[in-house]
Amino acid sequence: MQRAMRNEHKSGYSYADLHVGMAFRSPGRTITDADVVGFAGLTGDYSELHTSDVYATSSQFGRRVAHGMLGLAYAHGLMWPRTGELRETAIAFLGISDWRFVGPIFIGDTIFVNYRIAELRESKSRPTQAIATFDVELVNQDGNVVQRGRKALLVSKVPLTAVEASRPQSASSASSGGAT
Repeated sequence: MQRAMRNEHKSGYSYADLHVGMAFRSPGRTITDADVVGFAGLTGDYSELHTSDVYATSSQFGRRVAHGMLGLAYAHGLMWPRTGELRETAIAFLGISDWRFVGPIFIGDTIFVNYRIAELRESKSRPTQAIATFDVELVNQDGNVVQRGRKALLVSKVPLTAVEASRPQSASSASSGGAT
């Protein structure tokens, strides 16, 4: 029996829950003109393909295209931070490999991230940690892959102190900590 299936979102998988082949799908995010203009301002990339309707209409794409790096950044945000699926275990993002920009992302497209655990291995230097490598596909609303690659994440095999510290206190424990 599979322990997790695509579209089954649990908040906070523990390390014991994780296994090779485990698949996830993020919520969607529609790309807006404000996203593209804001990203251009943030990065300084004002390429006319992203910022000029006149230029983009005459390009091979026929309309403005979002920055490839905007798609990559949003893919990352849609995965672990937005879903909370690895909140109990994620320590640090380790890197990206074999990332490819295979299709355009247009203003008005809704993007989703399909990702699955491709490798899960123990850390060689830290016995309470492991490395999870994910095969990642950024897809649009039509299911077309627009970006793909691999992302590696350092995960904890034991409960994270920071997660416990950030949990809301219950009303009874909060009131009992006050002055008498």
